[in-house]
Amino acid sequence: MWPDRETRTAGTRPPAGPSPAPFQGFPRLPRPANFPHCNQTRGRTMLASVGLWFISAPIWTIGLVVFGGMALGMFIGRQLRKRFPLKADKAGDGEKVESQESFMVTSVMGLLALLLGFTFSLAVDRFETRRGNVLTEANAIGTTYLRSQLLEEPHRERLSKLLIDYTDTRIALATEQSREARAPLLQHNDQLIADLWTATVAAFPSMRPYDFSSSYLETMNNMIDMDTTRKAGRLAHVPAEIFFVLLLYQFIASIVISYFLIGPRGQKIALFLFLLFSVVLLLVIDIERPTSGGIQESQAPMLMLRDFMKQQPPASFDRFNLPPAVPTPSR
Repeated sequence: MWPDRETRTAGTRPPAGPSPAPFQGFPRLPRPANFPHCNQTRGRTMLASVGLWFISAPIWTIGLVVFGGMALGMFIGRQLRKRFPLKADKAGDGEKVESQESFMVTSVMGLLALLLGFTFSLAVDRFETRRGNVLTEANAIGTTYLRSQLLEEPHRERLSKLLIDYTDTRIALATEQSREARAPLLQHNDQLIADLWTATVAAFPSMRPYDFSSSYLETMNNMIDMDTTRKAGRLAHVPAEIFFVLLLYQFIASIVISYFLIGPRGQKIALFLFLLFSVVLLLVIDIERPTSGGIQESQAPMLMLRDFMKQQPPASFDRFNLPPAVPTPSR
């Protein structure tokens, strides 16, 4: 407390007390450790959501969104043309303006076609990889099945049955379109892989003395590795950033083309071009859907392998075995 007036006039000093603490600044709020990367994380999450929507949404929904966005761009382009028309400043500049319009339309459509062609090439490469994986896995399973017939019982019968069940599961996984139905199939598939290796471990002591033991283990490992290879191939898609840029450019291109192509004839040409580009984009998206798309890799090698294994059970490989020699009674 400060002294009153009488104390001040008497020349006395106020009693000594604790001095106030110096100002340390306003308290800082806790900041997350990844604060500089928050915006990047948010952007990646948004792009991941866009990519997931492309591979999970119904194809007709994507078609409506793509074509609706182009129709909106055409409307914006026409309104911009009405508000900011192109005018020739001098007489005889009409041909120059028309040449510039043709150059702009050709450049925009050429770049759009290049982007679509690049995206289509990426999708086809992934499709060819998935189709090649089907043949490679069928060969691996078939080789393992044939080499399993060299094992002793009961290992031969057990492994042969597991391989047939595994092939059926692989075919069901490749053709099942429902995500809910694929979940139990994946669990059964992983359990079969564990059972196959467990049966191999049990059979290894009986095959250890033979030379083909190492090759049998290598074949079994290759077959198990193909499970991961095919899973990775089905999860590999065209990056969501490419689809996002492609959609954005299509929207901008629809504005530019509609701005330069005037008249009923020009608008019809623009509408036809955008319809063609939308169909190509939907084709790319359909190829990117390994299970739910209309274009899927053929499972013919796996189907033929399954038919062969069921037609040739383990007992059929014993038909050329010589019967044990019967000792001749001595006279």
